[in-house]
Amino acid sequence: MATEEGSLCALESLMTEFFHSSTTNERKREIEELLNSFASQAGSWRHCLYFLSHSRNEYVMMYSLTVFENLVNKMWVGVASEEKAELRSCLPKLLLSQHAAMPFFIKNKLCKVIVDIGRQDWPMFYHDFFSNTLQLVQTPAMTSLGLVLLKMTSEELVCPREDLSVGRKDELRKLLLEQIPTVLNLLTRILESVWEKHSGSATTPPPSPTSGESAVVMGSESGALCSLALECLAHLFSWIPLSSSITPALLASIFHFARFGCQLPVKAKCTSNGDSNTTTTTTLSDSMSTNGGTALPRGMQQVGQSERAKLGVLAMSCINELMCKNCVPLDFEEFLLRISQQTFFLLQKLTTHTNAHSNSNTNTTHTVKNRLQELDESYLEKFTDFLRLFVSVHLRRIESNAQFPLVEFLSLLFKYTFNQPTHEGYLACLDIWSIFLDYMTTKIRSRLADSDSVLNRYKDALVLLLREVLNRIQFRLNQSQLEELDDETLDDDKQTEWQRYLRQSLEVVAKVMELLPSQTFSTLFPVLQEDLDIYLGLQQFIVTSGSSRRLNITAEADCRKLHCALRDLSSLLQAVGRLAEFFTGDVFTARSADALAIVQRLVEVTCYGSQISLYDVETAVPSVLKPDLIDVHAQSLAALQAYSHWLAQFCSEVQRQQDQSRFASLITSSMAATTPLISAKVPEKLLISACHLLVSMATTVRPVFLVSLPAVQNVFNLITENHNHQLPQEAHVLVCRALSNMLLLPWPCLPESEQQWPSRSSSHTRLVSALTQQYRLLPRPPAFHHNNKAVMQQTLSVLRDLVESISGESTKSRQICYQSLQESVQVSLALFPLYIQQPEITDEMLSFFLTLFQALRVQMGVAFTEQIIQTFLSMFTREQLAISILQEGSAGSKVVQKFLKILQVVVQEPGHTFKPLLPSILSLCMEQVYPIVAERSCPDVKAEMFELLFQILHQNWRFFFKSSVLSTVQRGGAGEQMENEAQFSAAMQAFGQSFLQPDIHIFKQNLSYLEILNTKHKLYHKKLFQSSMLFHFINVLLQVLLHKSHDLLQDDITVAVYNMAAVNFHTFYSSFLPEFLNGCQGLDPHQRATLARNFTPERDLPSFTQSVFRLVNDLRYYRLCNGSLPPGTLKL
Repeated sequence: MATEEGSLCALESLMTEFFHSSTTNERKREIEELLNSFASQAGSWRHCLYFLSHSRNEYVMMYSLTVFENLVNKMWVGVASEEKAELRSCLPKLLLSQHAAMPFFIKNKLCKVIVDIGRQDWPMFYHDFFSNTLQLVQTPAMTSLGLVLLKMTSEELVCPREDLSVGRKDELRKLLLEQIPTVLNLLTRILESVWEKHSGSATTPPPSPTSGESAVVMGSESGALCSLALECLAHLFSWIPLSSSITPALLASIFHFARFGCQLPVKAKCTSNGDSNTTTTTTLSDSMSTNGGTALPRGMQQVGQSERAKLGVLAMSCINELMCKNCVPLDFEEFLLRISQQTFFLLQKLTTHTNAHSNSNTNTTHTVKNRLQELDESYLEKFTDFLRLFVSVHLRRIESNAQFPLVEFLSLLFKYTFNQPTHEGYLACLDIWSIFLDYMTTKIRSRLADSDSVLNRYKDALVLLLREVLNRIQFRLNQSQLEELDDETLDDDKQTEWQRYLRQSLEVVAKVMELLPSQTFSTLFPVLQEDLDIYLGLQQFIVTSGSSRRLNITAEADCRKLHCALRDLSSLLQAVGRLAEFFTGDVFTARSADALAIVQRLVEVTCYGSQISLYDVETAVPSVLKPDLIDVHAQSLAALQAYSHWLAQFCSEVQRQQDQSRFASLITSSMAATTPLISAKVPEKLLISACHLLVSMATTVRPVFLVSLPAVQNVFNLITENHNHQLPQEAHVLVCRALSNMLLLPWPCLPESEQQWPSRSSSHTRLVSALTQQYRLLPRPPAFHHNNKAVMQQTLSVLRDLVESISGESTKSRQICYQSLQESVQVSLALFPLYIQQPEITDEMLSFFLTLFQALRVQMGVAFTEQIIQTFLSMFTREQLAISILQEGSAGSKVVQKFLKILQVVVQEPGHTFKPLLPSILSLCMEQVYPIVAERSCPDVKAEMFELLFQILHQNWRFFFKSSVLSTVQRGGAGEQMENEAQFSAAMQAFGQSFLQPDIHIFKQNLSYLEILNTKHKLYHKKLFQSSMLFHFINVLLQVLLHKSHDLLQDDITVAVYNMAAVNFHTFYSSFLPEFLNGCQGLDPHQRATLARNFTPERDLPSFTQSVFRLVNDLRYYRLCNGSLPPGTLKL
């Protein structure tokens, strides 16, 4: 390249070729290498300065700026001081002379480079950096450019990357804070001057809902200027503390622009000009000038509605940045009140009916909902964010202030909530009400003495809220809106859009119920009754012809009305179920009459549904009405199930009163309604609801007479004798659990002598025998039959569920359970080696054995447990483990995980029962599993293996450290008696190795394990750990912080480093730290000394944490600086 002009032409040609669609990837790589080579040459920036000044090619300009950016951010330390001075001078000049002609992204990139230089050199070497920016802001023709620089300065100097030392970061923040009063004053003046220039008068009254629309017409340049000023303020507010610098004048200016978001778009009015193809549109500026407003100068473009809305959004962003600060100084609370009052006026404006006047003297009424629909969606989101912040963060500060009309605020919030134009907006507002209700509940619990006076203040508002929320979930009132909600697609929480909508609504109902139980009950029950009457009256419309039954409702209007009533009944039944918790516990007696009425009604509804089998009736619109009828029936069962805890308490109560007639009637009727539904012919949704109700009756309520009811005996017969009507697997498991629990769980309020254990035990044995008959008769060795696998998987899943369901119960229940299962357990152990090569079966078997070990290991006895473990250990050879583990995510990998979980249960057993197995388990862990997973990903197996290792250490500490507390004290802590040292060291080495690998979940898990071992057993204080491991662990953890590979865990890592250093702070500061710094590459002696000096020898955790973060930041910074120096640079 002979001349700069020739170089520019060549560069333009290269850049055009690089971005051309026909250029190959190989050619692009060649060009990229050429450009990188040019950029790395000393003095290349001078060429780039020429390119930037003389080229209009955007690719060339961006490339040149990238060279400057790289120079400033990565090589600045090595740049000669004269060249730095030249860059500090010429780049701002270039910006000032050419900014108007530059594309906005080029201009912004150049501003960023200048700010980056300021970040490095201001104020020592670039003393006029900030004053120049402020000067630009005050120069009318350059204000926009100055605001861009000011915002970037806030962004880059307050939240700098790691290319600065901690000392420099602190210095920059302090310097900027000193300038904040001046900056905020300037921004206030800009906003005020624009407002005064474009508003009807210099003095503007505060926003008011009755003041009509704002008479402000703004030019596009002024609008852009205000946008920049508000963006700048929003970023400044995100980091500056609340102080007197944020003046009332500034706040008033922000709220002026926040009002823009409340203003409706002005409709264009078309008038004929005599030509049928010509119309004249009346714009806002026309109407303003005719109404005495301020018209724009001719030729100036007016700000459109979207730009005005954007100003409103930006202003609300500023307000929200202030509102999200939880730490409010006492002298700032009055200021907070002013913000709240101003926003109250905005809320009034948003929720006020208005009349829009046009020149034809006709009035168009804007309802609140229409008004909100026409406003910018982003503005409403910001305003809702403000309301959430106000209620969640500041309500407790404002509530007691007589100057803020809180009850009126809630009234406006009510209007705002129930006029939201979108479902998402409505749900966001419901969240705000939930926060408020939580606040009220907490306040009442803490002020029981005057709880009534607190409640009475808000009682009317809460009742209104309850009624409106209930209205909003009813199809008969809102069918068109509710039909829009998707009820098929599941989200990440496994619920549809409709289910989410309903759940959030019912949570609000439940929170109101907690505060106002009687009002909630009296509001909900009549609404429920209305839909129940329709449902219970359907029987009269059923017409039978031959074997088919038909619902004789065919008119479209009637079908629609029935559809809405059934959907609403389903929702209200869910509401009734959600409120079940408010009738139990301490309030049981006081609310028993209401609860009994509810339960009796629910039993009646379930009996009705089962007797006339509405799920089996033909309808005029089967795709709509049949699912509705099934859902109502299922929800009635689910609602009754929700009252199982109340029924259990009712059972205890009637047993004391010696009168069980009402209770027995409820249970008998509910079982008569439930058991006919346990059939393969019943729709699965209904079947599963019936099964869950049966489980709750058996597990939670536990009536003594339940198992003897004819309806329940029919279910026993179905499960144990009738194999032709197989239930779906989920239903089969649930029914088996219910039948098992009826026989195993102790009856409440009865002494041991009346529990009838012998007869119940024999019944349970017969039940399990029937359930496992096919399984126990499986051939050995296995003969291939397509049904064998299904039999094994179904039987094992049932047995596992039976054991899980009684794992927390009494010893007697577990004894009977194991006694019934004993033969099946023996069969499973015999079958296990035969199916070791079939991971799906092995996985099911090990799941069963894992549950056995967790729940029944005492009942199984030591000898049999040991036999099981030895069988497993012999089957899982290293070759078998390798085959299973290396198929990551496969069934084989899951088998190994289950096996390791079983071993975890074994090693956690207290006492000496399974201590003889420890060497074998340790050997399997360290010699067979660990070598396979050490250098591979295998996250699932690895997590289980390390948990096993941790449990071995944690639960069997004396396997390694024999010393008792007394002997340790007597010897003064010296000469610890240690055994199995090699295994202990290998385990610690495995933990240490895991910290060098990228898996963040394993890292977090293992770090917590070490911390627990230290808390419980003083791991870090053990002589062996101190002498040969402690500093290695600290070194590894500090290196992890330096490499930023696990930044999400930096707090956890720092705490662990502190706990390790705290074993001997003197040694850490005098020995480890100098040794660590000497081993760090890329530092000179002076930098090492500075790092050591800045690590203050404090012994409290906050100071130590600060020193660690400073060490890591500054060490990385020094390495970055040293790496950017040109070769041969002399360091002094």
